[in-house]
Amino acid sequence: MIAALRGVLSYKSTRHVIVDVQGIGYHVFVPLSTFYLLPEVGTTVSLAIHTHVREDSISLFGFHSADEKAIFQRMITVSGIGPRLALNILSGITPDELTGAIMAEDMGRLVTIPGIGRKMAERLIFELREKLVASGIDTERHRSEEESLMEDALSALMNLGYKESIAKKAIDRASKECKDQVSLEVILTESLKVLSK
Repeated sequence: MIAALRGVLSYKSTRHVIVDVQGIGYHVFVPLSTFYLLPEVGTTVSLAIHTHVREDSISLFGFHSADEKAIFQRMITVSGIGPRLALNILSGITPDELTGAIMAEDMGRLVTIPGIGRKMAERLIFELREKLVASGIDTERHRSEEESLMEDALSALMNLGYKESIAKKAIDRASKECKDQVSLEVILTESLKVLSK
């Protein structure tokens, strides 16, 4: 099982690279995020590798960082997501953004990734959320960003004269209704609509 490669980058394209390790050329599929960070052809490159074994083939998938490899490996455990689709997802979003979108249940962000429809986005959130928490990936930061947003919204509503308990209920309801586009402005607008009923 190949877990990492270090050698001379002898070829690169947006879909794959060839890494020459002591005269042996390894064909490695890479996401765009890794492609943009590759050095010039002819120089040394190091990649974290996921070896994917099937009955009829062995494929190598390379990543610039261990985080990228880790999220890729978790994605391919989701039903309906194979290595090629997982690579495509990482070409459209950084591992950090993907983790944040999953933890925040941000459907709007996920469906902007080419190849991801609403059902697949729901499956990603449903199947990956707990795995990310269990794996120890830094999800606290993503949670704290969401909490900070809710605290700002609560403070704004209380400054407008609403009681804390009433404002909290309105914010909870508003955040459930607009999961696809969570921002302070949207939460406040939706909360005020709830409060005006």
